[in-house]
Amino acid sequence: MSRKFNWNEAWLFTKDAALVQDNHAVNTETWEKVTLPHTWNGKDGQDGGSDYYRGTCYYTKKLDKTLCEDADEIYIEFEGANSSADIYVNGTLAVHHDGGYSTFRANITELLKEENEVVVAVDNAPNDRVYPQMADFTFYGGIYRNVNILCVSKARFDLDYFGGPGITVTPIVEGSDAKVNVTAYLTGLNGTETVKITIKDGERKVAEAAVPAADAKAEFVIENAHLWNGRKDPFLYTCEAVLLDGEKELDARIVKFGCRYFEIDPERGFILNGVEYPLRGVSRHQDRPEIGNALLPEHHKEDLDLIYEVGATTIRLAHYQHNQYFYDLCDEMGFVLWAEIPYISNHMPNGRENTISQMKELIIQNYNHPSIFVWGISNEITMRGAEDSDLLENHRILNDLCHEMDKTRLTTMAVVSMCPMDSEYVTIPDTVSWNHYFGWYGGDTSMNGPWMDQFHAMHPTLPVGMSEYGCEALNWHTSNPEQGDYTEEYQAYYHEELIKQLFTRPYIWATHVWNMFDFAADARSEGGEDGMNHKGLVTFDRKYKKDAFYAYKAWLSDEPFVHICGKRYVDRVEDVTKVTVYSNQPEVELFANGVSLGKQTSDVHFFYFEVPNTGTTELVAKAGACEDSSRIVKVDKFNDAYRMVETGDVLNWFEITAPEGYFSINDKMSDLMANSEGKELIMNIMKEAMAGKKGMIDSESMMNNDAMMGFMGGFTIKRLMSMMGTMGGNTLGKAEMLAFNAKLNEIKK
Repeated sequence: MSRKFNWNEAWLFTKDAALVQDNHAVNTETWEKVTLPHTWNGKDGQDGGSDYYRGTCYYTKKLDKTLCEDADEIYIEFEGANSSADIYVNGTLAVHHDGGYSTFRANITELLKEENEVVVAVDNAPNDRVYPQMADFTFYGGIYRNVNILCVSKARFDLDYFGGPGITVTPIVEGSDAKVNVTAYLTGLNGTETVKITIKDGERKVAEAAVPAADAKAEFVIENAHLWNGRKDPFLYTCEAVLLDGEKELDARIVKFGCRYFEIDPERGFILNGVEYPLRGVSRHQDRPEIGNALLPEHHKEDLDLIYEVGATTIRLAHYQHNQYFYDLCDEMGFVLWAEIPYISNHMPNGRENTISQMKELIIQNYNHPSIFVWGISNEITMRGAEDSDLLENHRILNDLCHEMDKTRLTTMAVVSMCPMDSEYVTIPDTVSWNHYFGWYGGDTSMNGPWMDQFHAMHPTLPVGMSEYGCEALNWHTSNPEQGDYTEEYQAYYHEELIKQLFTRPYIWATHVWNMFDFAADARSEGGEDGMNHKGLVTFDRKYKKDAFYAYKAWLSDEPFVHICGKRYVDRVEDVTKVTVYSNQPEVELFANGVSLGKQTSDVHFFYFEVPNTGTTELVAKAGACEDSSRIVKVDKFNDAYRMVETGDVLNWFEITAPEGYFSINDKMSDLMANSEGKELIMNIMKEAMAGKKGMIDSESMMNNDAMMGFMGGFTIKRLMSMMGTMGGNTLGKAEMLAFNAKLNEIKK
């Protein structure tokens, strides 16, 4: 019988290529002892500067062949090694794999001796053929998921086809019944084997069949099928398939599956099992402080518990294949998933084959998960424009591939905001979603809903969603929130406005907040903490739920609660201060030092109270049986601990000269671009910033793209210049920005 052993313990690690000679490890006493999962970018990939180590590092471990005594063949399985990996056994290459987020295996039987050395070279260095290469998150290097040893019989479920499980279960709901097609993919057969397939409802046997292994297909009918119905009732059946030779068991698979049907209607949105089921949820990056992507099962479970608490019905798993354990939990908890490949930001002509292989791995390895409903083809891939014929062909190939491999699901993609609405590119998949940041990166919050209405009117038969929207918040606070201030109060206001606009438009097939959790993006320098994207509803360490978290909980969760916002904003200078309360209950009453400030009702779940601010005020909010407390303190001077203080090469506002009637870097890009002299200046500095770089956006395509400039026009020049590193260019320092400001000061408005 085939067996599987976890092989995470007692590895050795080094960055020093000199310690690997002829694919053998040397001087191993100098190597670092590590336990998998592991990354070498847990710290330098999170501290800013866009300087984390990207290159080849090495792992080694001894393998005792007797671990698989009596096995016919031995495989080594890697559940994730980023980004490319070469596996050597006793100095001989066993397998090369490109793609850092999927499972791959190698049959190492013929390479083994009694005692064996395994050396793994893992490489996350930049190249032009393996995705992702350019994106707003850290590409952690390492063997960051499990490694397993598989001891198998010659006749077995196929282990060599794109890392898949060797079995597919396809339930099709027909009326009240479900037709279940099971196909086992087998290898090494001698012709006498059979496959026994059993369908179970818990411990109860629903159906059973034995079929010849040479044509291992079976069809079952589950009468009055119990449907998988999202969070309401995520019911799972079990399929057990056992490969037999006579009475001898050779190999087996156990697959959980769900019976469900769905459609995505351009007017009614997402429909699950014949009932409208609004998809309102979040996107998820998987990394954590210091350990990066090297997560343990409890980390995945904690993430899903938090997403469940907020009331989300859907998760967009950005921007790559996630851990199989995470998908399993989503099946069990009833989330509707968008699963995608990391075809992101920068289309690479040499990367087509990699997009195809990563898509095949994504579908083959995840086909049986009932939680997955759409395959994501790409994300923001038109940063340099949407007319590239090679890019369009790549998308058609991927879209057709998805339909060929999986007839039960639809395709989608996340489109960057500045892509033209009438682009041919947006019509390729079955559905489309947009990444919009009006109200954070230019524009204002009121633009989001009307933009969606305009697109919907232009493409009335194409289901449209919002795949990203959000804004950043750290532990900064104000009573007068403004766009770009990084305060928790502005983030809460932003999401209040977006919720009201997006959730009241039923044609929007899905919405996904960017992001559920803060995550690392080493090129970033924003908000006073370098190396991070702070758009999460929850902090990077998962310890603090920002106020915006509770805005969504108020709309989405059935768990009764009340939440007073601004708990970290205690010291306040104003005599009367605004206190916001969120609740999913119809009425809220707020008490200040035991005195009622009145009851309020709200049809949008947001309640706003004016609170006298004298001395120390203890606040208590009551909503039905729910209660929450907080406090504020009157101070004479604003507490500077609440004000963002940037570190490093910081350009302060008072250092920027802005003569009246002349331009400065405080002006908006749209105003400067309307001035011919100013346009020439900004074009030149953009070219300098991108010199020698292959950024997500190049200066020519940006400046000559009307949709791009419409998006960027709302940026101040200072903010756009400060983001050049994030967009893949050279970071502009304080001296360079001041020098450019001086040139702008000479140009009349």
